[in-house]
Amino acid sequence: MNPRADIQGLRAIAVGIVVLYHLLPQRLSGGFVGVDVFFVISGFLITSHLLARPPRRTGDLIAFLGRRIRRLLPASLLVLAVTLVASRLFLPETRWADTAAQVKAAALYSVNWRLAHDAVDYLAAANAASPVQHFWSLSLEEQFYLGWPVLILVLGWLGLRVRRSGTVLAFGLGLVVAASFGWSIHLTASNPAAAYFVTTTRVWELGAGGLLALGQTRLASPRLPMGWRRGMVFGGLAVLALVATTFDAATPFPGWRAAVPVLATVVVIAADADLMGWSPVRLLALRPMRWLGDVSYAVYLWHWPLIVLLPAALGAARGRVDDVVIVILTLILAAATKRLVEDPFRGRAWTLRTRRTYALGAAAMTVVVALTAALTAEVGHRQDVEAARLAAALTGHDRCFGAQALDPGRACPPSSADPVPAPALAAKEQDAYTKTAGSDCWASYPTFVMRVCDFGRRDSGITVALVGNSHAGQWLPALQRLAGQRGWHITTYLAEGCSMADLLQEFPGAGAAEACRRWATSTAAKVEADAPDAVVFANRVSSPAVGHTVAESQPLYAAGLHRILARWHRIPVVALRDTPAPKDGGRISIPNCVALHLHEWKHCGADRSAWVPTDPVVAAAADLTNVRVLDLNDHICGEKRCEAVVGGVLVYVDGSHLTATYAQTLAPYLAPALSAALRHA
Repeated sequence: MNPRADIQGLRAIAVGIVVLYHLLPQRLSGGFVGVDVFFVISGFLITSHLLARPPRRTGDLIAFLGRRIRRLLPASLLVLAVTLVASRLFLPETRWADTAAQVKAAALYSVNWRLAHDAVDYLAAANAASPVQHFWSLSLEEQFYLGWPVLILVLGWLGLRVRRSGTVLAFGLGLVVAASFGWSIHLTASNPAAAYFVTTTRVWELGAGGLLALGQTRLASPRLPMGWRRGMVFGGLAVLALVATTFDAATPFPGWRAAVPVLATVVVIAADADLMGWSPVRLLALRPMRWLGDVSYAVYLWHWPLIVLLPAALGAARGRVDDVVIVILTLILAAATKRLVEDPFRGRAWTLRTRRTYALGAAAMTVVVALTAALTAEVGHRQDVEAARLAAALTGHDRCFGAQALDPGRACPPSSADPVPAPALAAKEQDAYTKTAGSDCWASYPTFVMRVCDFGRRDSGITVALVGNSHAGQWLPALQRLAGQRGWHITTYLAEGCSMADLLQEFPGAGAAEACRRWATSTAAKVEADAPDAVVFANRVSSPAVGHTVAESQPLYAAGLHRILARWHRIPVVALRDTPAPKDGGRISIPNCVALHLHEWKHCGADRSAWVPTDPVVAAAADLTNVRVLDLNDHICGEKRCEAVVGGVLVYVDGSHLTATYAQTLAPYLAPALSAALRHA
């Protein structure tokens, strides 16, 4: 069956705005809605096929999925295999493990759920974009193709039993669409990071196309005059252009706002306008548009890996010339993939047998998964070697190791050896304070439920509480070193991304700001009631106060922190001034930079003034006699510069948190202030 010209044109528009958005997000800030256009088209076409050849038994479902396998898997698995090999060749070692995991999830069509999990992981915020993260939409569609035919089969069976097939289908499909739409609105408001990727918030978009197909094939739908239908196409395209240029990263999405591009696409398809006269379909049917629509699947597959990998291969940031090269390469690879891979597997007789289709699909999937396993094993071996080197360094007696290299008067030569921990061990370094006692030690977005964990000797006569957000958590390895030496008991009261201040902080999603404030005040009360012998307090202010700019928020944070610290007037508090970090929201990974510039670490550092943050805890503690503000930044940065590697030790685990190794080397500088606080207690 020849595809409709308007649908092919819509595909061309959808993939075009997605590619332009990924290349020029500032110019086409809402181009991500191209994916929503694809969803509607897919739902419409798949449902049309299912209604034309309704599944009556399991064999029909198997045959249907076989056609999907021949259509989707050959090209997608080819791109995944090539991307994995290219990632191993061109990306820094720090990104191999995560890329392998995402390629595996993409090959198994579940990467959207993995991305949803990563999107709400505050401590993974510095992870660079994966070269296969665009597979989230393909994974979601494949999950739809698994569930939607089963739903139609069940509804068809029920319809035959009650002799109201059309009504049962319309009611059942409509109920699923309505439920998914309602859930999308709810989750986008409460947890937008996850809502963008998960299947349950997006099924309604494909289902909207499915309901349109049902209306056109099974239900009585009156045909409007051609002039009206042409106007519908113009209107729908105009709305798509509007949202592509006005929506942006700050737009809560999907939620109800996704209904705008979805309904615009539904209107264009429903119009089914002709090619005569002034019809806008004539524009959609132009030969270049139809060609781009034909290769749109392959264009979508190839464009994002090229965007991520080409700069890594060239060793330079992307420029305008690179963007042009990426577009040209994408079109060439897409045309070749369509001709040499997609078409042969869809049309050759030797691939059309269902059993052979499944066997070939499973074999190809196994090959890709095996490649990811091989890369994961290589990463594991390298990490074992580096872990042994790190253990040897920690048990040594190098007087220039880590923070000691910055001691005044100590003439330590620049280290020429590879740093410890190796950049590839950065994730395991983070585990030292995020997973030591299990993942339940952190109050997490969006609910921020309080968690308390214990370390060291529980029968100790001295208890030290570590309180704050992740910039407090980074000091746990240093405290554990001191606790091991002195027999202390450590309790932690930590949150991810929530500064422990009594005020409302900006968060995406309804309710998170109040939940964070509730955590801060209830945790302050809990610490007061537990009455530890001393508190080590640290925070990173990463979000402005609600309704204010970052600059305006400083005095508000100082007041909010003062209200917290004042509750502990009977407990000695060591408030650690926040540690230096690049002023980019922690999105740049220092280990990635070090891996790319091994032994040229100055590329990864900066002037001290650019990295040392303003910390409102200084003002908050000014009139509190129980609080001592301790500034250890002279042991992290030099007099003029902050470096990524100090004393042969990698300083940062991501874009702002200290490595566990470097934190341990800071323990001797934390000890005097903490011992004084305990003596006071």
